[in-house]
Amino acid sequence: MTRSRATTLAVVAAAAAAALVPATATAAGTQRYTVVAKAGTAPSAFDRAVRAAGGRVVTYNRRVAVGTVSARRGFAPRAVATAPVLAASPRRAVGRSDRDAAARRVRRTKAIEAGRDGAPAPLGASQARPRPPAAGVDPLAPLQWDMAAIGATSQGSHRLDQGEGVRVGIMDTGVDGSHPDVAPNFDRGLSRNFTVDDPTVDGPCEEEPDRSCQDPADVDENGHGTHVASTIASPINGLGVGGVAPKASIVNLRSGQDSGYFFTQPVVDALTYAGDHGIDVVNMSFYVDPWLYNCAANPKDSPAAQAQQRTTIVAVQRAVDYARRKGVLPVAALGNENTDIDAPTSDGTSPDYPPDAAYDRQIDDSCLTVPTETEGVVGVSSYGPSGRKAYYSNWSLRQADVSAPGGDRRDFFGTPRYNAPETRILAAYPESVGRTGDTDLDGVIDIDAQGNPTTPLVVRDDSGGRPSYYQWIQGTSMASPHAAGVAALIVAAEGRRDRRNGGLTLPAARTERLLERTAVPVPCPAGGTLTYPDPDLPASYTATCTGTTDHNSFYGSGSVNALNAARLGRR
Repeated sequence: MTRSRATTLAVVAAAAAAALVPATATAAGTQRYTVVAKAGTAPSAFDRAVRAAGGRVVTYNRRVAVGTVSARRGFAPRAVATAPVLAASPRRAVGRSDRDAAARRVRRTKAIEAGRDGAPAPLGASQARPRPPAAGVDPLAPLQWDMAAIGATSQGSHRLDQGEGVRVGIMDTGVDGSHPDVAPNFDRGLSRNFTVDDPTVDGPCEEEPDRSCQDPADVDENGHGTHVASTIASPINGLGVGGVAPKASIVNLRSGQDSGYFFTQPVVDALTYAGDHGIDVVNMSFYVDPWLYNCAANPKDSPAAQAQQRTTIVAVQRAVDYARRKGVLPVAALGNENTDIDAPTSDGTSPDYPPDAAYDRQIDDSCLTVPTETEGVVGVSSYGPSGRKAYYSNWSLRQADVSAPGGDRRDFFGTPRYNAPETRILAAYPESVGRTGDTDLDGVIDIDAQGNPTTPLVVRDDSGGRPSYYQWIQGTSMASPHAAGVAALIVAAEGRRDRRNGGLTLPAARTERLLERTAVPVPCPAGGTLTYPDPDLPASYTATCTGTTDHNSFYGSGSVNALNAARLGRR
């Protein structure tokens, strides 16, 4: 992994240790704070420090010394004045929120999770349709151009290795453990939900299906996490689609809200849980809210906002370090802002919580997207079916470690394939989300009362005796799980028996090296500059690729390859 962040992290750690942070100036009453203590701080010492500062410990993750605290305003400066505490910041973004907007149920498509931006072409002769597959191939497999692109097919990696004995953690909006193309590989016993629904963005608790803000660990009321899980490990079971590693175990490590927000404490808790329970790979198709870019000392930000960003950087870095030491390889989406993240210049989307709190600010390369730019995380860029960098995908010479299929609806401009559903990625879709429209993708009901899709972006399959549903979406969120699935195949091929947790294990550094080594190098486009012919895309979408064929800013070390990974076990 190519990183040059030591100086930035040293500055952040020093600033966090020295920060005296005022609490958010909001209405009187308690609020939640993220508190980072010195490494090794015992729970009792943490509790004493919090109480002395006037707070109450809600949760404390002693493995990385990061906790959530409930306290009134003025807590943060008192907390950091105590010996054990390095930094404290309110979870709520620093900024004003429109009360009416905050009260409404917020369903928005975050840039990192974009999938269905733009209506698909009408269903017609140009759209690919399922055709009778070969024996032993799932019925929708012929629509999975993405699996063919990385050799994850019945004639490729699936005949050599399917990832049995490997556990993949899905850090996302949840996983529908009842979906017929997820259930066979879903590990219900290990799955956990580290979140509690937040009415500000997830809607009133009484409007939830179970009339509760505490969701079980086999539910996905968004659809994003189920799609990711399906891409990684849908089984070859005679229905729907097949995943990259169709015999790997799926572990739901829910760290995202129903609405698609991801906050620091659930992310930290999910990563440390993965390290303690024999998870081999985690997929992270998100950024940690409320900041797209976390800056240690941006003069545009208030002291409280700076402290909040420093806290996120330090807390997630600790959690990633802990997980890697325990054999977990974290894999993350590079992002969908069509930006060279080695040279960002502005961020007008942060803070995104509470809604309507964002403001424009100038940034530079000292600002980090977390977890993508967290040290030790594999960054994945996206390409479409033609192989070109997807129009939305970020790029980076330092942060793009590998690339993978993520879909590109703007591929093949000027042909019948332009904007066709099948230029995206097809994977499992929770029926409950499709029937209720309870999703951050578009809020529209995708499955009618008779069980029929109302959009060509949803596919119904009846092969299993009852309907199962799949959706076409795109994004680096869809590219990352392809890389996570290949990483699972590497652990299956090279791993040793995990005597403590069962299954297999492999040091994260070795899994990462082999993921890059088995990737197929992809050169920069001729001349280094990529322009998109689609007139809807302005000149700002022109992107410049730097580096060599062996490693460049568009494709990293190349496209992940499941067949090459599976062959490792045949050496």
